[in-house]
Amino acid sequence: MNLTLLPGGAVEVTERADFPVNRGALCGKGRTAPALLSPEVRLTSPLVRSQGVLRPAGWDEALDRVAEGLSRTRAEHGPDALGVFGGGGLTNEKAYALGKFARVVLGTSQIDYNGRFCMSSAAAASVRAFGLDRGLPFPLEDVPRTGCVILVGSNLAETMPPALRHLTELRENGGTLIVVDPRRTRTAEQADLHLAPRPGTDLALALGLLHLVVAEGRTDEAYIRERTSGWEEARAAAMAHWPEYVERITGVPVPRLREAVRLFCAPKSAMVLTARGPEQQSKGTDTVGAWIDLCLATGRAGRPYSGYGCLTGQGNGQGGREHGQKADQLPGYRKLTDPAARRHVAEVWGVDPDTLPGPGRSAYELLDALGTDIRALLLMGSNPVVSAPRAAHVEERLRSLDFLAVADVVLSETARLADVVLPVAQWAEETGTTTSLEGRVLLRRRALSPPAGIRSDLEVLHELAARLGVEKGFPVEPQEVFDELRRATAGGPADYSGITYRRLAEENGVFWPCPAPPGSRAGVSPGVLTDDPVQEESPSAVHPGTPRLFLDRFATGDGRARFAAVSYRDSAEEPDETYPVLLTTGRVVAQYQSGAQTRRVDELNAAAPGPYVEMHPRLAERLGAADGEPVAVVSRRGRAVAPARISPAIRPDTVFMPFHWPGEGRANTLTNPALDPTSRMPEFKVCAVRLERVGGAPEDGSGAGRV
Repeated sequence: MNLTLLPGGAVEVTERADFPVNRGALCGKGRTAPALLSPEVRLTSPLVRSQGVLRPAGWDEALDRVAEGLSRTRAEHGPDALGVFGGGGLTNEKAYALGKFARVVLGTSQIDYNGRFCMSSAAAASVRAFGLDRGLPFPLEDVPRTGCVILVGSNLAETMPPALRHLTELRENGGTLIVVDPRRTRTAEQADLHLAPRPGTDLALALGLLHLVVAEGRTDEAYIRERTSGWEEARAAAMAHWPEYVERITGVPVPRLREAVRLFCAPKSAMVLTARGPEQQSKGTDTVGAWIDLCLATGRAGRPYSGYGCLTGQGNGQGGREHGQKADQLPGYRKLTDPAARRHVAEVWGVDPDTLPGPGRSAYELLDALGTDIRALLLMGSNPVVSAPRAAHVEERLRSLDFLAVADVVLSETARLADVVLPVAQWAEETGTTTSLEGRVLLRRRALSPPAGIRSDLEVLHELAARLGVEKGFPVEPQEVFDELRRATAGGPADYSGITYRRLAEENGVFWPCPAPPGSRAGVSPGVLTDDPVQEESPSAVHPGTPRLFLDRFATGDGRARFAAVSYRDSAEEPDETYPVLLTTGRVVAQYQSGAQTRRVDELNAAAPGPYVEMHPRLAERLGAADGEPVAVVSRRGRAVAPARISPAIRPDTVFMPFHWPGEGRANTLTNPALDPTSRMPEFKVCAVRLERVGGAPEDGSGAGRV
């Protein structure tokens, strides 16, 4: 988007029709985003807790309190008693600086971020299959040019409305759309075929489709032979999932399974795109792996207009997981356990690689350890009181900390629990880069100054580092941080070394990997980066970036993609007599993530004022519930209450709740923190619940009132 500062300080949003992803289209959240710039809805002064109450304070007092709280905890309990929790909305520069701060200044291994809740299963499956994770290994504009898309567990019409046009154009071009979702969403209504599996059974569905591909002779044997490994084991696993067995597990009729295979295999090119539905499961990595297997078996990966992709869910969901705020990673997608990676990054940082801590806990495990092993926490850009699974327990853990500091734009539900709250600048008030779901690095330029009393996250980290004894290495200028990031990523899987602010200002983004030109000093030594490939090299020497990955080889040692031999298993929590109904969660178009920002915009609140429980008419009849009547949803972890929304668009054995609200309608009070063994992703998308009418059973003695 473009922003224009109007007389009087108002900000006007206008479309950017030249940008190829949304081509000027904006959803309501984009149009109304300037409302969050108002001092009336945001933090404008640091807050410190005195006698149990948060009060305004000056920056020196607030920063001194944070530094003292962190240093005291480290002195008493060691560096791993300090936790750091980041966010997928931080710019690349801030995510990079936060990871460096945790490991260099605090010396702690205990850092992770809320992106662990969003795309970690897809990332793990992609690394296992392709040797590299980039949400989409092709530009989003390739989608309308493929022959068929299977969209698994994504409601783009509500979560990414501007991106929906690519699916619309796909169908206008003669392609077909298959949507996999237990609800008939606005996106599913546009599909040529809608498959509505029971929540938690996406793995069985993918394996059933792969079984049919083999049985019907639709595999691409030449591709499998030349570009993959592990097929024999994966085929044997898939053949155990015959269609009738898969129908019993998923509830999807066999004729629909066969139709999906026919539509997917008929055209020359096809794609599978997944989102949170299959990923937020305790078997999410294997589930995504099975969908990747379907692409590999049919020769639909590493070819034009074909492949597997993950639709990332946060503002910098891709870049946020590339540069070191994840528990096991160093900048550039380097692994913290790789000695060569540690040496390279340590040289850029000017430290001994032996001083860098090893991998720490994943996001939920970190939050679960608060108040026990982890005694103090620095949190930036996240609101786990609303967004974490088993949220009441997480809230209790946060309250049990010796010290909590939160840096945020607004006084979120998590910030209200803090000992110190630091008000920071937001998107329109600071320059920085983000990386789109396609791996396209973008420059977001400052449009206006923040209100008095606001500082940037980079300034916060600079000031805290100085107070904790590290005077250098934490610049406050985003471009200086980005130039260091370029050096740190040079030669890594996500290589940004050939990308400069100047290039980003002149182009519609640059796709990584984009190495620096041969002979350039970028990435070689620490210190101030003096060379600029755009300025110093001829145009032919500048790497153009990599919009499309894997066309020649995959990023594995031998260049071959790896099949995953996986089998179906139940969700961590299946329905029983006490909890006979399945709950799944998701988003609505007018709100975003934990709602900390969007719930402060009047127009968005008018469109989506609060939570609800969507249920099928047959389930509502059994419960004796009327539309709009409050209903309690109870799981083994807690109870949430919200109005019933009765709709035939959902399976009769399932209820749906959006997760944007705190309080008694908080959906994540109910969700299960069972973790995927590989990605450590919690199982947000499926848990067992029972339903109760608020007020008890009806007076007619019908026995309804509880299901």
